[in-house]
Amino acid sequence: MFTGIVEFVGRVRSVSRAGDLAALAIEAGPVAQGVKLGDSVAVNGCCLTVTSFTPSELTFQAIAETLARTNLGDLVAGSAVNLERAMRADQRLDGHIVQGHVDETGVVEKLERVGDDVRFYVRCEPSFAELLVEKGSVAIDGTSLTVVGVRKDGFDVALIPHTLEATTLGRRAAGERVNLEADILGKYVHRYLERIHGAAGASGR
Repeated sequence: MFTGIVEFVGRVRSVSRAGDLAALAIEAGPVAQGVKLGDSVAVNGCCLTVTSFTPSELTFQAIAETLARTNLGDLVAGSAVNLERAMRADQRLDGHIVQGHVDETGVVEKLERVGDDVRFYVRCEPSFAELLVEKGSVAIDGTSLTVVGVRKDGFDVALIPHTLEATTLGRRAAGERVNLEADILGKYVHRYLERIHGAAGASGR
């Protein structure tokens, strides 16, 4: 489990493919400190397991399904990635509950400056947009953000200067894929209401 508060922007050192697996070696800076084999780290919001490490570098394995359903399949040597270690039970939950289970990828539409903030517009499937509410939470590439507006096939968030500096989002360009994860509480409520309405419809036949 994660909070969506990015700890460090790492850099991909290499991507090595062997069959359906890809080994991602990432220069992780302080995120590599204290990490053990088997630990979970969110890479662009996708929960991965540490398979080897050095004092400054972490290596992960990603299967074909992960590469296809997230933007990890787009990574090449030199790519910047958001990194966050799994949260501890005794720490503050500064963002929101992020599982590291990417729901789908969206596409950056545009970054629009509004005063000191940047409005970040994302296009997504209507099924994902249905899970969002204004002022609710969403994770983009593992970054916990507040939803500003929701459309049928997209949404937007506001990025403050700190977020632009401390994450990769300020470097994103129109047309690039980003990993999306909706708030788990919203997903449970949505599923519950679907079941209630489905049961009501069945009883009325």
